[in-house]
Amino acid sequence: MISKIGPSYRVQFRRKREAKTNYYLRRKLLESNAPRLVIRLSYQHVIAQVISAHIDGDRTLATATSTHLVRDFNWKAGTRNLSAAYLTGLLVGINSQQKDYKQANLDIGFQSVVYGNRIFAALKGAIDSGMQIAHNDIVFPNEDRIRGEHIAKYSEYLNKLAKENDVQPTNQFSNYIKRGLRPEDVPNHFDQIREQIIKLKK
Repeated sequence: MISKIGPSYRVQFRRKREAKTNYYLRRKLLESNAPRLVIRLSYQHVIAQVISAHIDGDRTLATATSTHLVRDFNWKAGTRNLSAAYLTGLLVGINSQQKDYKQANLDIGFQSVVYGNRIFAALKGAIDSGMQIAHNDIVFPNEDRIRGEHIAKYSEYLNKLAKENDVQPTNQFSNYIKRGLRPEDVPNHFDQIREQIIKLKK
């Protein structure tokens, strides 16, 4: 990507060309002098970090990923869904406060702002942990979706449909079942993992 400056062209910074850094947003965030809650989504996981900027480079103050949910809390559902995003935000918020960093500004980089998506589920988790982050409640997904109730209802519907048509149920949630979790039990499983994470704060 290039920008036209008068009669000539100037190549933009590499990280902007690669859509990795929004320098305009970054400058605004740095002017606040508060750490940034950086939330990113990969193809498989949710990553949340609390980062502070220094003259010699950024420093990571606290971090949590959805892989930590599996490793440390025996999370059996998906690692990129709304539930995992919320729990990852909750975990990074508690980790950050244990290191006395209780305030941050949200940094979503070039990611699209879509109300109710995983980014804002992670943000809600961080706020529910007790962190102070400027926000508007309208962006959050509702509690039912965060708990995975839509997964449970959809699975029940598929099982009912299969029974009515005398066919085998779909294997859409086969990975859940391999890990020992029925899709119908996702909300209860979510509640159990959330309680385990909240206990870290005590």
